[in-house]
Amino acid sequence: MNVVIIEDEKVSAEHLALLLKEIDPSIQVILFLDSVEASIEALKNGLEADLLFVDIHLSDGNSFEIFTTINNSIPLIFTTAFDNYAIQAFKQNSIDYLLKPIQFNDLKMAIDKYHRFQKGGNIDLVIQSIAKNYVVQTNSYKSRFLVKKGQIIDSVPVDLVHHFEIKDSLSFLVNQKSNRFTLDYTFDELELILDPKLFFRINRKTIIHFQSIQKIATYFNGRLIITSNFIEADNCIISRERVSDFKKWLDQ
Repeated sequence: MNVVIIEDEKVSAEHLALLLKEIDPSIQVILFLDSVEASIEALKNGLEADLLFVDIHLSDGNSFEIFTTINNSIPLIFTTAFDNYAIQAFKQNSIDYLLKPIQFNDLKMAIDKYHRFQKGGNIDLVIQSIAKNYVVQTNSYKSRFLVKKGQIIDSVPVDLVHHFEIKDSLSFLVNQKSNRFTLDYTFDELELILDPKLFFRINRKTIIHFQSIQKIATYFNGRLIITSNFIEADNCIISRERVSDFKKWLDQ
């Protein structure tokens, strides 16, 4: 397996290369790159590698700039000392997201995930699994959301969230006073960062907080419908494919 390491700290790059060799002697680090500019140039020139290890903070910028400039098809594993880029990394179809200092076992698990992906694994399932594991390991479920209304910036604790909804292709946070705030998160991202004990996605347009449910009733075609303030009636219907999971969620 041919690997490229994109890292601006020489010691970190060498440490990663040694760990890779220890995990699998057949892994060859064919190139070290230390900047956004050099990485873009290498990819433009047809860089051939099986896997990229990419530090997020490079000497001349953020490595996400590389992949907004170049259409990359090589699988990625991001490495960083910061834990607040996970969701952005998953958007790039990364195989994994490793926090520095990189540990042998974490790296080995990441390589194993890469091999599973190469054998035909579903990348969406791989990413969901990684994200869920990351959230559990770092205990990083969101505790509050930064929101803005006009010139006012506020922070809404998750305990004061009534529900999340999609309207006109935008995501909104609705608090317990029925105030609505636009969010930059998609619903797929919200499902990864919200505590699943407190929140449940009842359909394509609504993620509800447990305490916001007032009443539940049976509905047509094996569906359920909930009664809840501030949610439009059509968005209170629990789709048939989610009913079983919804009941399990209620019975935790």
